[in-house]
Amino acid sequence: MKFPTGFMIGSATAAHQVEGNNIHSDYWALEQMKYSEFPEPSGEACDQYHLYQEDIRLMKEAGLNCYRFSIEWARIEPVKDQFDETEMQHYIDVIDCCIENGIEPIVTLFHFTSPKWLMAEGGWEAESTIERFKRYAMYVVDHIQDKVHYICTINEANMGLQVRMIAERYRKQMEQMAASNPKGEENLQVGINLEAMMKRQAAQKEEFKEVFGVDNPHYFVSPRTEEGDLMVARGHQLIRQAIKEKYPHLKVGLTLSLHDLQAIEGGEAYAAKEWDSEFKHYLPYIKEDDFFGVQNYTRTLVGPEGNLAYPEGTRMTQMNYEFYPEGLEHVIRKVHEDFKNELMVTENGTAMDNDEDRVEFIRIALEGVSNCIQDGIPVIGYNYWSFLDNFEWQRGYSMTFGLVAVDRKTQKRMPKESLSYLGSVAKEIK
Repeated sequence: MKFPTGFMIGSATAAHQVEGNNIHSDYWALEQMKYSEFPEPSGEACDQYHLYQEDIRLMKEAGLNCYRFSIEWARIEPVKDQFDETEMQHYIDVIDCCIENGIEPIVTLFHFTSPKWLMAEGGWEAESTIERFKRYAMYVVDHIQDKVHYICTINEANMGLQVRMIAERYRKQMEQMAASNPKGEENLQVGINLEAMMKRQAAQKEEFKEVFGVDNPHYFVSPRTEEGDLMVARGHQLIRQAIKEKYPHLKVGLTLSLHDLQAIEGGEAYAAKEWDSEFKHYLPYIKEDDFFGVQNYTRTLVGPEGNLAYPEGTRMTQMNYEFYPEGLEHVIRKVHEDFKNELMVTENGTAMDNDEDRVEFIRIALEGVSNCIQDGIPVIGYNYWSFLDNFEWQRGYSMTFGLVAVDRKTQKRMPKESLSYLGSVAKEIK
C-alpha cells in the first residue's frame, strides 16, 4: 500500500467516552437514572482528562501523526450562557500537547453529548439549539483557530435518523408480538415481558420530568424527526459559514455514519433509498465543505423489502455486526461520486477479543484507502476508532475497539500490537 507525503494516520476518541466525570452532560444524567438504559455509568471512563499527555506520548512513540478528539460542550458551557475559561484552557493544553509531539490535532466540536440544561430548552428538535450551538462553536474556534487546521462540526449528524429507523422496526415487532400475545407471556425463544416493558417506559417518562424538566428529552441520538434532521444539517452549514468568514484558513467538515449498502437482486431501489437517507440528502448542506468525514464499520445486505439478516457462518464482531473492512473502500468510492472535495476517514474500526483480528481489519481497510488514492480520490487521512478501549455508550465497557487496553481500576495503559501495526504504516510515509 502507498500513501502520499503528508497523509495522516492516527486514531479517534470522543470526550465523554474517555475523559471521565462529564457531570454536566445529558448523558451523565441519563446514566445515573433509576430507569437508565445504560448497563453501567461512564464514571471516570479512561480518565483521559488527566492522562492525555500519556496517551499522546503513546501515539507519538507508536508513529501516529494525527489525533481526532472532541471538545465537550457540557464542560465549556456547564451553565446556560456561562463559558468556563478554565475548561477551555484544558483543551488548548491538549492541542498544544499534540503539536509538541508532532501529532496533528483534528478537533470535533460536538460528539453526541450536550449540556444537560439544553434538554429543557427543547434539545435537538428545537431551532434555538442551532444558535446556541453556534455561540459555543465560535467561542471554541476563537480560542483555537491559530493552533488547528481541521475542524469537524458535528459527529455523525445522521445518527438520529438511523436510531429512528431502528426504533420504528423495533416498535413494529413489539406491536406484532403484543397483538398475538396481549398478556406479554414469554412464549418467545427469548424471554420478553411486554407488560413490564410498557410499565418501565411510563416510569421512565416520569423520571425524565424529574431529571430534565421534560418527559421526552431530545438528546442528540434520540429518534429524530425529518424536520430535526434538516435543522441539524442547516446548523452545520451556518456554523461552517461563520467559521470560514472569520477564519478562512481553517478546513471545516461534517462526519456521517455510512454503511456499505450492498443490494442483492431486486434490492437496488431500497438500497438507493437507504443511501439517500444516510448521505445524499445532506449534499446541499455539505457541498461547500473543505472535507467530508467518512465513518464506516461494516456493510449491510439489502433485499427488495429492506435489510437482510447475516448469512449463517458470517464472521461477527462484538457489536454483533459483520467483520467487513472492505466496506471502507466501497463507501469512499460511493461518496466520491457526489462529493469531490477532500475526504478524511474520521472513524473506522472493529471491536474484537483477538487483537490479531484488529490488525487484519486495519490492514485490509488501509489497503482499500490506498487503492482509492491511487485512483485519484483525494483521501487525506485515516483515523482508527478507537485509541482506547472506552465507554461504548449503551454497551458500557464491554466492547474492545481500542488500540490500547485500559485497566479501569488503575487506569494503566496497555498498548496492543494493533497500535504498533498502525504506527508502522504511518512511519513509512515520507
